[in-house]
Amino acid sequence: MDLLTNKAGRYLYGVPFAIFGLFHFLNAGAMSGMVPLPGGVFWVYLTGLALLAASVSILIEVKTRLAGILLGVMLIIFALSIHLPGAIDGSQASTSNLLKDLALAGAAWVVAGKYGEDTAGEE
Repeated sequence: MDLLTNKAGRYLYGVPFAIFGLFHFLNAGAMSGMVPLPGGVFWVYLTGLALLAASVSILIEVKTRLAGILLGVMLIIFALSIHLPGAIDGSQASTSNLLKDLALAGAAWVVAGKYGEDTAGEE
């Protein structure tokens, strides 16, 4: 059961963030229009790098607690700054993305809670 709940769970959670990070690099121009700050493309690249770093950390179990905490914070920022305004305006897609990012942020904090400062997922 540990194989399913630990290793498979980490891969099912971590690999999509690597793909999301790659998408940030491949589609930076298109994504920059969603950024509510000046210098949109810079922020798209920076968040893409952060997503890749979080993914690697989760997959190899190095600094996973820190990665989970920071990933959760970033996803909450995405939810509130990018998706909440559209959800308030009644967009079903924005509401779905808001809820998705909130759920992923919660899961990132669950992952962070599983890891102590220097442990590799051991309780």
